[in-house]
Amino acid sequence: MADSPYGMPPYVIERVMSKRGRLAVFERFDPRKTALLVIDMQYFYVGEIPSVLAIIPNINRIAKRMRELGGLVVWVGMSAGSNGESRWHVYHDNFFTPERGANHRDQLSPGHPAHAFHGDLDIEPDDPVVYKSRFSPFIAGASNIQDVLKPAGIENLIVCGTATNMCCESAARDAMMLDYRVVMVADANGARYDDDHMAGLTSFYQSFGDVRTTDEVIHSLLA
Repeated sequence: MADSPYGMPPYVIERVMSKRGRLAVFERFDPRKTALLVIDMQYFYVGEIPSVLAIIPNINRIAKRMRELGGLVVWVGMSAGSNGESRWHVYHDNFFTPERGANHRDQLSPGHPAHAFHGDLDIEPDDPVVYKSRFSPFIAGASNIQDVLKPAGIENLIVCGTATNMCCESAARDAMMLDYRVVMVADANGARYDDDHMAGLTSFYQSFGDVRTTDEVIHSLLA
């Protein structure tokens, strides 16, 4: 059996090797056809969570290399409301207490400090910024992300951000099902709990794409 990368449970590696015979589906990416998607690294989600703060340097490393090689860096955030009105009523009305639903809606509304991207992220003026109203930006009507990716000729996506098992995994899964080649970055995705982080990676890895480290992703970009 192959060695278990990224702390993957042995049964996941066994299943991957049995299904496709190799650990990585996508060995190399042309950066000119590749976009880095940085998901939900807003103050509301990052907070003071050590495991999420810790991924910021790796996100910045990948973003820097992508720009150097002619790739696209896209910052994707959540806009859950506007002027006190929810953009996702079924979520706010059913999956929160009224108080917590209002908090999520209002703090993730444009203009609130918690809606802003974390200040330690190296966001360049020319980087596209996309806001979504669902976990995945690829849901019809949730964002304009396809208007950003398609004209740029993007075929490959590198996904990082938070939370691994929520919006990052949702975006990565949907992208694969829209025929993008997708990699999730093990040490540039973060969640509040290690078990949640690993659940997102193992679920994605088995059928949707590759899981690589920051160093491996940078190495995979054709200079």
